[in-house]
Amino acid sequence: MLLAIDTSAGTSVAVVDLDRGVIAERGEADTMRHAEIVGPFILECLREANVDPAALSGVVGGMGPGPFTGLRVGIASARVFALGAGKPLVPVISHDAIAWGHYRRGHTGPLVVVTDARRREIYWSAYSEADAIGLPVRVGSPGLAKPAELDDPAWLHALWPRIDAATVSAGELGLVAELSYAHRRPFAANEPLYLRSPDVTLSNGPKRVSR
Repeated sequence: MLLAIDTSAGTSVAVVDLDRGVIAERGEADTMRHAEIVGPFILECLREANVDPAALSGVVGGMGPGPFTGLRVGIASARVFALGAGKPLVPVISHDAIAWGHYRRGHTGPLVVVTDARRREIYWSAYSEADAIGLPVRVGSPGLAKPAELDDPAWLHALWPRIDAATVSAGELGLVAELSYAHRRPFAANEPLYLRSPDVTLSNGPKRVSR
């Protein structure tokens, strides 16, 4: 049984189990309230699932891609909760959860997942298919682009079906982690995918792309 947290697009928290599915889930699309609602969501989900933190197998953290301010709230919450409960942190790329949800609901073949990156930019991830156990097969790493770049007919994935998602389901994030563990698939790197530097820096030099 896992606690899953994602704040890459809105805020979502869930308790999941491979056999029982999503046991409890809370979600909020507002991208300005991560810090004030993620804690109550965690408590509500644990109470609804009637599970003690000691009974969890781990804590899933959505690694993005996502805007710096919002994404770090969920990752910090997942890391702190995992440390306090003495459980491992399980990192999962947030777009993988969106893709998995669409494949689970019947989509076949390639697709592109797109979420808002703000500053008139978007995050995208391309998937070629779902594998034999239903996990999405991502083509390369998530990217950051201007909307017009994805609309360009010359773009490599221009003809692939596109999924524009406003939120990420922590329930689906957690089930991706459960399936990955059950079938010995590797987890994501334990590094947030900001894909760009925060607005505030300590130097006047050029911005560096952050992960």
